[in-house]
Amino acid sequence: MSHGAADPTMHPEVQLSTSKGYFLGFAISAFLMLVATFLVTSHAVPPFGLLMVITVCAGIAVIAQIYFLLHIDISEHNIWNTVALVLFIPLFLITIGLTWWMFSQLYLRTMDMSVMSSVMNPAVHASAAPKMSGMPGMSTSPDSGN
Repeated sequence: MSHGAADPTMHPEVQLSTSKGYFLGFAISAFLMLVATFLVTSHAVPPFGLLMVITVCAGIAVIAQIYFLLHIDISEHNIWNTVALVLFIPLFLITIGLTWWMFSQLYLRTMDMSVMSSVMNPAVHASAAPKMSGMPGMSTSPDSGN
């Protein structure tokens, strides 16, 4: 029973794998990780801009890894791997989105609103504000005169 070629190294997927491609994919991903790490540690970008830059770096790194390390492209001999990836991406995004929604709803439903209202408006719930006795200047009560 033959599966096409007697020599397994002649398979199209094996022909695609080169050490240059693997190293290039690794180098691109490592460089983008270092860029993101530098931006986070240096505080060079405001928080929202930092989130966007990290998202773009992560997206480019994922694309580089898919192409260079996994060798997934739209060529005919690789079509089923591409179909599997195309079906996986929406399911992954739905899973992440529903997990985020679940935890945000859980947070909102379990938050003690009396504490939140005293933080937002200390005059309304002055008695609910904690007093730190024994620590000069550390009382959080609005009537303490700090």
